[in-house]
Amino acid sequence: MSHTVMTTTTTTVRSSGDGVLNLGYSRTIPGLLKIGQLLSLIIVLLCIRLSNGWPGWAAFQFFEVVVLWFLVAFLIFFLMHLFRLQTKMPCINWPLTEFFHYSVGSVLIFIASIIAAVNCGGVSSLVVASVFGFIATFLMVVNLWTSYNVTCGPTAGASV
Repeated sequence: MSHTVMTTTTTTVRSSGDGVLNLGYSRTIPGLLKIGQLLSLIIVLLCIRLSNGWPGWAAFQFFEVVVLWFLVAFLIFFLMHLFRLQTKMPCINWPLTEFFHYSVGSVLIFIASIIAAVNCGGVSSLVVASVFGFIATFLMVVNLWTSYNVTCGPTAGASV
């Protein structure tokens, strides 16, 4: 009776997706949408802050607060995807949280952009701020639609 001893060695190979930083996310459609939203909201914030005269002070304070709030929220979401933090906190339903923030953000920034467009008084930087507010709203609606398709897609309610 002969016994054969086999030894196997395994090697662990790290792929580029195993690192801490997920740079590939910034090249996906949701990543590009988040970058576009962040850039447009930064432009809005800069246009409001660097404007010399505000014809409607309360209107642009509201616009500034809404833009600043959602800029910080979307920056947090982008950094969470970039550093894969949502996998480390599975107790929170992140797609639903993002869906909620995008739905509230798109409505509030749309309302603030309308108020800013009405009260801009011909100040060119405030006109640009309201236009970029509408662009940010459009990007949020697109991101809302794509996240809805992922979360509650057509196959979620399909019956056989």
